[in-house]
Order: sequence, then structure tokens, then C-alpha cells
Amino acid sequence: MLDGLITKKSFFITLAAFVIFLILPQFLPRFYIYLLAIIFVLGLLATSLNLVLGFGGMYQFHHCVFYGAGAYTAALIVTKGGLSFWLGVIAAPIVSGLLGLIMGLICVRLSKLYFGMLQISLGSLVWVLVFRWYSLTGGDDGIHGIALPDIIYSTQGGYYFTFIIASICLALMYFIVKSPFGRTFQAIRDNPGRCEALGVNVKRHQLIGLVWAAIFAGIAGSLFVVVEGSVFPELLFWNLSLEVFIMCLLGGWFVFLGPLLGAAAVVALRSFVGIYTDYWTTIMGIMMMLLILFLPDGILGFFQKKTHKADKCMTEEVG
Repeated sequence: MLDGLITKKSFFITLAAFVIFLILPQFLPRFYIYLLAIIFVLGLLATSLNLVLGFGGMYQFHHCVFYGAGAYTAALIVTKGGLSFWLGVIAAPIVSGLLGLIMGLICVRLSKLYFGMLQISLGSLVWVLVFRWYSLTGGDDGIHGIALPDIIYSTQGGYYFTFIIASICLALMYFIVKSPFGRTFQAIRDNPGRCEALGVNVKRHQLIGLVWAAIFAGIAGSLFVVVEGSVFPELLFWNLSLEVFIMCLLGGWFVFLGPLLGAAAVVALRSFVGIYTDYWTTIMGIMMMLLILFLPDGILGFFQKKTHKADKCMTEEVG
């Protein structure tokens, strides 16, 4: 059952990690539980970006527009619609997916840098709409005090809901990457011209990949509302997209769990180094320069290569 998707060793390591993260909140202070929840929210967002960036080779420069769209959808359904938050959780990925479809139909005709620049332009239009529409979105004040169900209102309740939903989404994305569609998607990344010559509809695969990435980003947006209880226009601004882009590069954009590690590193840097200085982004910039020079495949990418080399050497010695 696991063959071809995940090795038994990886399965048991993943299962052990899942159990550990289930138990941890029983022993941690509220602040650290909150940080873990934020890491899973941003880890899910970064992994959804990496679905099209690392595995699809698409320059998704404004991915957070779908994240913000999901967050605002969940928030507005509660605050303006007076409806259940659970309906907002369901509607968030639908709205983000539709936005991803619309933007994808416009952008997918272009490639590489041109695709990324057009997406930034369209995403900025959505941000301006949210920023200026005071009567609906609250403008630059955002929306605060969003009523949440009692079961997820507490810090622990919010963490468990966020962790379980993020885990399910990560598993689904992993299966997408390992599916025939995912294999084709990666082949398009490596050589779109050859894939098109073989009869693969390249643009359709890229559009489907964009929609899936937008859906998972929308889910991450609804989880942000669970953790923070508020939304604001910065969720859709391009600088957050850049930060999430850095998470992918830092952890390893050709490794599935790389963005999750990158998210943990950025959140830890912002939370702990930011206590002592407002210039924590300078430290992150220095880290990125060192990463590009010495670890271009990211942290997990580096260790994955080392592991593969060790396994290869061991196989040759046995042979």
C-alpha cells in the first residue's frame, strides 16, 4: 500500500512526529503553542506555493493573494454574513480556488518572469480592492474580534484544529506530487517543450496546478483566522509573498517538507531575534546570501543529497 508513495521508514518517522506534535501542547506554555500553530499555518502556505514553484517550475510571485482571499472570506462570512465560521472554512478554499482559476487563465499564457510579473500586477489589484473597500473589509484597519466556535476558541483548541487540518492538507499535497499528474507536472517543469511534443497539454496542467495551490493557500488563510481571530490587508500584500518564497528556498524547494522547515526557521527568527532587534530581516538577508552561496538546494535539499550519496556509496560497496 505504501510502496511507491512512501517508504516504511518514512511512514513511521512521520507517524512519530504526528504523535509528538499532538502531545506537545500538554507541556508547552501558551506562547509556544501559538508559535507552533503559526508555523503550521505558514508551513501549509509555503508548501502550497512550492507545489507550483518547486515542483511546477512556475514563478508564483504573489501567492499570498490567495491566502488573504481565504482569510477574508472566512472572516466576512462571520462578521458581515452572520453565518457559522464552519461555513467560512468551507467557503475559503472555494473562493481562493476560483480566484486562482481566474488569475491562472490570464497568466498561464505567459511563462517564467513574465508570468510572475503579471501575477504581481493582478494580485496588487486585489490588495487595493481590499485596502480601499472600507465598508466591506474595514480597509487598512482590517477585521478584528472574529467570533470563533468554542471548540477552537482556546489556544489549545485552535492549535489542534490547525495542526490536524494542516496535516491532512500536507498529506493530500504529497499524494498530488506523487500522482501521475504530479509526475507530469514535474516533467513540464524540467522540459515543457518535450512534454508538449509528446502530446501533454502543458497549459492545462499548469492551470490545474495553480488552482490546487490556490485552494490550499485559501485553507491556510482560514486557519490564520483560527489562530489570530483577525484579518488585515497585509495578508494579501506582495512582501508576505516574498517572505513565503524565502521559506521555500531556505528549507529546500525541491524537497516536499522543505517549505515547512523554512517556515519554522523564519517564524523562530522573527519571534526570538525580533525581541532584541527590529532588524531581524537583515539577519535573514545575510542567511539567504550564505544559503545561495553554499546551500543552493536549501537545508533539507543539502541533507537529502548527502543521504543519497551515502546510500549510493553503501550500495556500491555491497555490490
